[in-house]
Amino acid sequence: MFFDQIFGLGKAKASHILLSDRGRANFIKTQIERGDITFTAAAKEFSTCPSASKGGDLGLFGPGQMVAEFNDYCFDPNTQLNELGIVRTQFGTHIIKLTKKP
Repeated sequence: MFFDQIFGLGKAKASHILLSDRGRANFIKTQIERGDITFTAAAKEFSTCPSASKGGDLGLFGPGQMVAEFNDYCFDPNTQLNELGIVRTQFGTHIIKLTKKP
């Protein structure tokens, strides 16, 4: 169990940018993909989540620790590492970057 906690076995790691709407999310996602701004810089500048101060980094989390839509994206076996996805939850629209698969 201690080993799992230290090395994050079974856990995902992601960063996100929380925004109010999908149009803004699409615009910022495009800016990141074109290389106009880094994900970290975009999170610090645009995200409304407290994680913005850490470039959107949410750290490690296990299945069920995030709201359902966010959880489903991060634990979907088809989600690719470092791919940017847009997911809508009760908190707003997220640009998610999965940085560790479970």
